[in-house]
Amino acid sequence: MLTYIIKRLLGAVPVIIGVITVVFILTTIVPGDPARIMMGQRGDPATIERIRKEMGLDDPILVQYINFFRKAVVFDLGKSYRNNMPVTQAIIERLPITAKLAFASMAVAVLLGVTVGIISAVKQYSILDYGSMLIALLGISAPTFWVGVLLVLLFCVVLGWIPGIGTGNGEWYYFILPVLTLGVRPAALIARLTRSSMLEIIRQDYIRTARAKGLSEKVVILKHALRNSMIPVVTVIGSQTASLLSGVVLTETIFALPGLGRLSVEALVNRDFPVIRGVVLFMALCFVFVNLLVDLTYPLFDPRIKYD
Repeated sequence: MLTYIIKRLLGAVPVIIGVITVVFILTTIVPGDPARIMMGQRGDPATIERIRKEMGLDDPILVQYINFFRKAVVFDLGKSYRNNMPVTQAIIERLPITAKLAFASMAVAVLLGVTVGIISAVKQYSILDYGSMLIALLGISAPTFWVGVLLVLLFCVVLGWIPGIGTGNGEWYYFILPVLTLGVRPAALIARLTRSSMLEIIRQDYIRTARAKGLSEKVVILKHALRNSMIPVVTVIGSQTASLLSGVVLTETIFALPGLGRLSVEALVNRDFPVIRGVVLFMALCFVFVNLLVDLTYPLFDPRIKYD
């Protein structure tokens, strides 16, 4: 197991190097001068030039890349052009909101998606099956911003049940609509995949044998069929969890949540390159480690998988 983990971590090194390189190139070719944005269009040219020198923006591109890479390796992501705050500190301060939103959304998505998928597979070709899969198709097709706006209009404007934006004083009900908005698409994906995987498993010979031995339908479905159909579902859950951590930009913008998504938007508007690079690099690391954790859970569902 340890050898496998070390190999996976070593294999992730080229990925991280590639992410660092691509992020640097993209943020370098983006139009706009951070120093001029800070000083405004009527800023003093001498002051702007001094700021560019302090930021290292007047160095050759290769020198800028080497400096950025050398610092990124030791998690020194520089300071924000906007408020001079260390990028690592800014990410740490915004991370709790995003993590709470992402993991709560995924918990709701897994609970709804797996439950609906099991019911649809057991009740194949029934009205319940057709109805749930139609709703799942709509959930996959609906854009996140559209779902968020509709929920705000319904529950905030029309019904007035739930606050529309912000976090208040940390009350849980402020996160209901963002969690639902972010969890709709993963729930639909998990439901459809659970159904297809379950349908494949329940036709296997060992499922018929379990029924012939007199086991109850609940035990057959939950203990034998569900466990063996979870590997593709767990894979999707892992990828969707990593995607939620990096895909909260629209949701946090719609609901005015001070998380990493909103930090990214603010950084893009202000050409705050260190923050943009830091957030993207953090998201890449999330993808790498979440995928590793997903791979390590496979033996829990299929004992034939060994990492020796």
